[in-house]
Amino acid sequence: MPGRARVALFKSIGVLAEALPERVDVGVARSLARVVGRRQREAADNLALNQRHALSNEGASPSAELLARFVERGFASYGQYWAEGAKLPALAQDVIDDRFAIAEGVEYLEAARAAKNGLVVALPHVGSWEWGGSFLNSFGLGMTAVAEELDPPALFDWFRLKREAIGIRVQPLNDHAGTALLEVLRRGGVVGLLCDRDLQNNGVAVTFFGERVTMPAGPATLALRTGATLTTAACYSGPGRDHFAVVRPPIPAIREGRLREDVARVTQLIATELEGLIRRAPDQWHVLQPLFTPTP
Repeated sequence: MPGRARVALFKSIGVLAEALPERVDVGVARSLARVVGRRQREAADNLALNQRHALSNEGASPSAELLARFVERGFASYGQYWAEGAKLPALAQDVIDDRFAIAEGVEYLEAARAAKNGLVVALPHVGSWEWGGSFLNSFGLGMTAVAEELDPPALFDWFRLKREAIGIRVQPLNDHAGTALLEVLRRGGVVGLLCDRDLQNNGVAVTFFGERVTMPAGPATLALRTGATLTTAACYSGPGRDHFAVVRPPIPAIREGRLREDVARVTQLIATELEGLIRRAPDQWHVLQPLFTPTP
């Protein structure tokens, strides 16, 4: 599809999503995502493999029937994620705040705000991170996030403006991203990084759900270099139209030796925390790319 047509299509979908009644948009999105999921065999297989790891307990894998139900629910959750994210710019901040039925670990946000030394939030692809980022506005903690640049650039510009409308500043994932994020933290700001996928294939080896994978080194590196508070968090969808946020206790990001070794050690601590956040709602973990080695 030509660049201008892609931009026009996404803008049209965004306008439609903002205009649809809230009881309609999520229902339609969940149904469509289920249909797409049944037809996208590779994505379904990847999601099943990832969820099998999240659902395994002490080496015991979930039954085929249970896994199939979670894959179906996973695609529905993914559709809901897109619908809820598209709706956000049309909602007032007080409406967003009212939609948080539970906020667990708020005291860690308040402590980080008082310390004024910056905050790094490591996030999994669970629920709706955009809702969580918008919720931070309630604490005066506007978040800067990193996103892959889109083609054409006009599409990325539109995406960035939509995120900024809900209080999330978007930094393009390019050669200047690291410097920009360091500056945010040195000013006492908040950086939120999705880190359960190694997009650039240059991450740190960790044990994740019992298997060796790589994870981005960004959250650990930023915290170690700046002294910013480092935590993990997730924003889950439900119950109903509500959401609930979980902020975990800060992870010690203290220099003990060589930076590379410290980054590896802290990244493993992040991976362990992400496991717990994902296990709270495996059906809301929508990573449709392969993370683990396929089982024979």
